[in-house]
Amino acid sequence: MAIKLTSGKLAGLNAVSDGRGVIAALAMDQRGLLKNMLARELGVSEPPDEMMREFKQLVARTLTKEASSILLDLEYGLEATKNINGKGLLLAYEHAGYSPDKPERLPSLSEGWSALRLKEAGANAIKILVYYTPFEKEWVNERKKAWVERIGAECRAVDIPFFLEFLGYDVHGEDPAGIEYARRKPEIVLKSMEEFTRERYGADVLKVEIPIQMQFVEGTKAFEGQKLHSRAEAMEIIRAAAALTDKPMVYLSAGVTSEVFLETLELAVESGVKFHGVLGGRATWQDGVPVYAKHGVAALEEWLNTAGLQNVRNINRVLQSAFPWDQARSMQA
Repeated sequence: MAIKLTSGKLAGLNAVSDGRGVIAALAMDQRGLLKNMLARELGVSEPPDEMMREFKQLVARTLTKEASSILLDLEYGLEATKNINGKGLLLAYEHAGYSPDKPERLPSLSEGWSALRLKEAGANAIKILVYYTPFEKEWVNERKKAWVERIGAECRAVDIPFFLEFLGYDVHGEDPAGIEYARRKPEIVLKSMEEFTRERYGADVLKVEIPIQMQFVEGTKAFEGQKLHSRAEAMEIIRAAAALTDKPMVYLSAGVTSEVFLETLELAVESGVKFHGVLGGRATWQDGVPVYAKHGVAALEEWLNTAGLQNVRNINRVLQSAFPWDQARSMQA
């Protein structure tokens, strides 16, 4: 049954979408991960905070020329929000990362912020990330579900769209990039979709993983020799996941290369699912990190204006086959 959107939710979703109503968004809210990437390239234990801020500013002001919106963080991304070429802004509400000595990956929010304050800071929409797997201990998942419920209620109260991202993780001691975890991934993604599409959580858009690992799909360019799925089987899994929600759904890039992300999106298109855009991060900008670390601002600007923008254009080309968010079954603008 379609839900009548409130004026704030409608305005926010329109602000982060392109002229067709497709969410062609960039993700630049990485914190610990970007720190690690820069530190590795610089050969230091931790990069200066100013480098984190500068990298985000350069990416935001260049790549938003071709994107509909950008997702930024509060810790290092606020300066970058000032120059995004008039495009939409999503702000990440969660505190980044989790402690290695707490394998349950319990989430927390950025201290000193609220949904109201994010809106006052210019956000057109709010995003949170929760790590979730159905294989986790029950008490852990109940705490995570309650946490998401509270954020959904807070976003309803201030009338701003709520983008909910859930990422699977391993609890069995398996390599997250290995075939055993890839074997479990469809169940992790499908059960997460089934849970968080429920209206009690208040999500307006689901930011989701493709439920397969492309390197294990025979017949793809990303295939590395170990077969877990045929191409037809992979498309059936993608269709099964998408069928579990009637909400707008955008795909995340999950740290893969630009080439693999494009092929993944093309596979989703081929499978016939109705998805409503992307919130793609590293696939668009990660190759600029070593350029910036080794050669500085001017070299990064040149890379962003050539290879970086081409990455975004390539994604936008595939998004010609995506659907406007208001064509999701739950939406009534």
